[in-house]
Amino acid sequence: MKEGTDNSQLEALAQELMDGIGPRLVGSPQMQQAHDWAVAKYGSWGVDARNEKWGEWKGWERGITHIDMLSPRVKSLEGMQLAWSPNTKGKTITGETIALADAEDSLAFQAWLPSVKGKFVLVSMPQPTGRPDYNWEEFATPESFEKMKQQRTAQQKEWLERLQKTGYTAKELHRALENAGAIGIISSNWSNGFGVDKIFGANTLKVPAVDVALEDYGLLYRLTAAGKAPTLSVKVDSKDLGIVPTFNTLAEIKGTEKPDEYVFLSAHFDSWDGGTGATDNGTGTLVMMEAMRILKKIYPNPKRTIIVGHWGSEEQGLNGSRAYVEDHPEVVKNIQALFNQDNGTGRVVNIGGQGFLHAYDYIGRWLSQVPSDIRKHIETSFPGTPGGGGSDYASFVAAGVPAFSLSSLNWSYGTYTWHTNRDTYDKIVFDDVRSNAILTAILAYMASEDVGRASNEKVKLPLNSRTGEQMEWPVQRSPNRKGGLD
Repeated sequence: MKEGTDNSQLEALAQELMDGIGPRLVGSPQMQQAHDWAVAKYGSWGVDARNEKWGEWKGWERGITHIDMLSPRVKSLEGMQLAWSPNTKGKTITGETIALADAEDSLAFQAWLPSVKGKFVLVSMPQPTGRPDYNWEEFATPESFEKMKQQRTAQQKEWLERLQKTGYTAKELHRALENAGAIGIISSNWSNGFGVDKIFGANTLKVPAVDVALEDYGLLYRLTAAGKAPTLSVKVDSKDLGIVPTFNTLAEIKGTEKPDEYVFLSAHFDSWDGGTGATDNGTGTLVMMEAMRILKKIYPNPKRTIIVGHWGSEEQGLNGSRAYVEDHPEVVKNIQALFNQDNGTGRVVNIGGQGFLHAYDYIGRWLSQVPSDIRKHIETSFPGTPGGGGSDYASFVAAGVPAFSLSSLNWSYGTYTWHTNRDTYDKIVFDDVRSNAILTAILAYMASEDVGRASNEKVKLPLNSRTGEQMEWPVQRSPNRKGGLD
């Protein structure tokens, strides 16, 4: 408690990782830089660390994006290229906008397709309001709020039907547009909060794909729909780096009495790159690094070996952790417990049993030693049901490992920071992260010191309420070891 409170390294680590290195998209130079930084940082604390290759990915480096409206008036637009977007080959491309057609069916859509040649295609539904629902609830009359929601629901239904009538999936649609001669794809993935968009990956192979903020996207769409199609100027700089190796970073403190039994700390290291990956999953990363630092200083000779895994490519399907589970069965079978943190900056408020029948016993005993100021916020649910996905603990649960998610308080995570352009250093709540690091260090200490092995006996799962059949334990899945190529 004293080390974690009075000598915390969290702010310095966060500044180095989020501000200095930045987002950690799989296959990017920043991801590799982060791996090397973590190994060096652990080394400075006297903790052995290494990068372990698990696969390959499409290498790509983000560059500057300029999106400007030239007519009917001049305005610089708020937007950015999507991950893995093709660049504009050093040039600025100019063209008018065109909205995705509301064709009668796929044959009519095929007849419309040639009209996109030389134009930027608007492919997202224009939002009817840029105000989040909580803002409407506070100020609108109930009748006005309900009217807006009904109109929005109808508009969403109509837009979904418009997409379905093209005959394409989302990825296929964008490829069809670029093959028909579109010079760019303009989307807007609003995250239902003021000024926030979710930034994912491009579906195009030849032309740039950019996300434009709700306010500017709505402007473009309204002008286009009114027959005053804006002229845009777009320059997208990015680098295609070919195929690059991908890694997990692992660090360990060797056990003295039971070195071949393991306590794992776990957090994914990669992020999407609209922001800097601060709460997804910079804060989980900081928690595990700080916990290891504390343990090395206060508990340098643990009974069991304590390993931290900073996993790669969680965002594309838990690939790094699935690869570790697949590649290290000799370690996995001897894991005492694993603690994973991945859902934002808030203090831990829930630990579930993940379907392990006796988790209540050992988790309860370990938690009993956590100071009440931290423990009082935490609810437990046993035996719970096994997580089939969502974060890296699920890779281990599928292999029968007692692996637990340290689930945290929301702090508007889903709207404002999860995969968004606003997931930045300033969203970190360091008091909560500090508590989480102390909690994690204590749980690792207790799991290491425990005289017995934690039981991994599984509960008999209940019937699926939808199918009436008994639920089955999640199946261990292989990772995608060569991604981003299609």
